[in-house]
Amino acid sequence: MLINIHCAKCIGIEAVPVTVEVDIASGLGIHLVGLADAAVKESLLRTITALQSLGFRIPGKKIVINLAPADMHKKGSGYDVPIALGIIRASGQKRLPLLEQFIIMGELGLDGSVREIPGALPIAELASKTGLRGCILPAQSAREALEYRGTEIYGVETLVDVMRILDGEENCDGLRIRNIYPKNDGMQTGGSHAEERSDMSQTMDLAEIMGQDAAKRGIEIAAAGNHNVLLIGPPGSGKSSLAKAIAGILPPMSLEESLQTSKIYSVAGKGKGLGGLMKTRPFRSPHYSASVAALIGGGSDNILPGEISLAHNGILMIDEFCEAPKKVLEVLRAPMEDRKVTISRLKSKIEYPADFMLVAATNPCPCGYYGEGDRCTCTPSRRIAYLSKLSGPIMDRIDIQLWMSPVDPKKLVERRAAESSAEVAARVVRAREIQRKRFEGEEGGVFCNSGMNNRQIEKYCPLSPSCKAILERIIERMGLSARACYRMIKLARTIADLAGCTDIEPRHLSEAAGYRFLDKQNIFD
Repeated sequence: MLINIHCAKCIGIEAVPVTVEVDIASGLGIHLVGLADAAVKESLLRTITALQSLGFRIPGKKIVINLAPADMHKKGSGYDVPIALGIIRASGQKRLPLLEQFIIMGELGLDGSVREIPGALPIAELASKTGLRGCILPAQSAREALEYRGTEIYGVETLVDVMRILDGEENCDGLRIRNIYPKNDGMQTGGSHAEERSDMSQTMDLAEIMGQDAAKRGIEIAAAGNHNVLLIGPPGSGKSSLAKAIAGILPPMSLEESLQTSKIYSVAGKGKGLGGLMKTRPFRSPHYSASVAALIGGGSDNILPGEISLAHNGILMIDEFCEAPKKVLEVLRAPMEDRKVTISRLKSKIEYPADFMLVAATNPCPCGYYGEGDRCTCTPSRRIAYLSKLSGPIMDRIDIQLWMSPVDPKKLVERRAAESSAEVAARVVRAREIQRKRFEGEEGGVFCNSGMNNRQIEKYCPLSPSCKAILERIIERMGLSARACYRMIKLARTIADLAGCTDIEPRHLSEAAGYRFLDKQNIFD
């Protein structure tokens, strides 16, 4: 008897259908076909042991298990439960009348327990799109889809739970994921689990940072339009503290942003602590010595997202930017422009979204004290060599460049109350709301001014004759590239949004140009 069980495989952040076909006929042996990797092939021994531990028999016949489509590689241990169910149903030990109405995934323990798998959120989305009744997943994995609507999602602990659902003879609402993990059960909700919040533990309030008013204005603009920002200054000027404070002024994610980011974490296997969709924007802070693969993602058989994609709709902070290998910095160029990462291998090509805000911090020279009187011991050639890692293509993509000088000793001693992150965040939220309404109905998932393409710039950033004249003078004086020019216009649009202005004014362009001081030649000579 030929039995079909619906399964799935994640390609990028989308799940595609996979069918486990099981047939039992005359002969001997168990045969697994369909381009399965080592983890899937090992599942046969796990599955047989688990079935025997639960009292099921293994037919002494030829068992053929096919993973279709046969031209697509299958990876991971999530096919254990479907294979076990196929053997049970094909051998006639249980009827399981609801078997073909669900997508079923899960790893089996030797005692019949079901263990979590990655990619639960895309799998639940696939079940809804394909018109199936729902999906049956390990309880911890299914928890990721707690807030997903439009399909039945069951969370199971053992293979016996799966068979209870598929028998259809008893009420299994107690296994529905919303009944296992109520939304308000006091558990950690999306965006606050340890994996996601590990880099957020040191988030600072702007009120704790003395002085640096100009830099605070710069990061407010960056947060309002999701612009990339570079903080440059001597040690102790507050670069790292200010970078960490940016996370506290960003608005919550919209539903669409939350779904995209949650799917990335789900596929990466980092979503098992989620209680629904992520609410807080991710804050990733890899060390500057991180490898290229750690940043963009990779792997041989199982291509996973890297730090760039894990920072999607959030912040990617790189401290000591100029200490990183140049080849590592250069891999940021395409994602910063295209808002996605494409990872190509000989037999596969995966695309992950990567719409992040880069927050980079660096010293101005190897000793760190250039610009602070005679404290700098570096020669001009050493300073130029140190900053040569900030290549033209990278600097073109960084909209805001902030020079941070040491804080005035009087401000440190007086410790006057500064504006809090909550006050700044309120202005950022208002600016983001203006942008949300502006880009409603636009294709390509544009949420902020930084994501506008050239056509949208022409549509939403018209310039008056006076603005055009100022822009022309700025370009001639600073020698800006076409990309830098367009990015400066987008930055001016954000400044205008913060001011509540309908149109871009000359003062907005002038302020935007002031944040590109590194584009001037010989500034460090």
